[in-house]
Amino acid sequence: MTDKELIAAAIAAAEHAYIPYSKYRVGAALLTADGAVYGGCNIECASYSPTVCAERTALFKAVSEGQRHFAAIAVVTRDGGSPCGVCRQMLFEFAPRMRVLLADLEGQHHQSTTVAELLPHGFGPANLENMG
Repeated sequence: MTDKELIAAAIAAAEHAYIPYSKYRVGAALLTADGAVYGGCNIECASYSPTVCAERTALFKAVSEGQRHFAAIAVVTRDGGSPCGVCRQMLFEFAPRMRVLLADLEGQHHQSTTVAELLPHGFGPANLENMG
């Protein structure tokens, strides 16, 4: 799958966002190592803390269906914004070297990076090994 196709899938996912409070639409498309794509959108809640980001929606959908290996994620917002800290941590858990494409809702590619570059010195499963 090309970067452009992955960004287009994220834009399509963003159309389903439930954003009555922030009006900040986010879509994500998570590409697995075997070529499957899982879309996600942000879903807000009036009490705010249960709100879930698009990146975690896509990740949870993929993991809940048995996926554990990821190649790339495209994240789209109105301004090419970057994943929040919680999403960075969750993505680091599974794929610190995964490519991250940041684009806007019109499909303009703003930046390519990795999860590890977004979360330097991240805490992950390796930190808990040999806790014997």
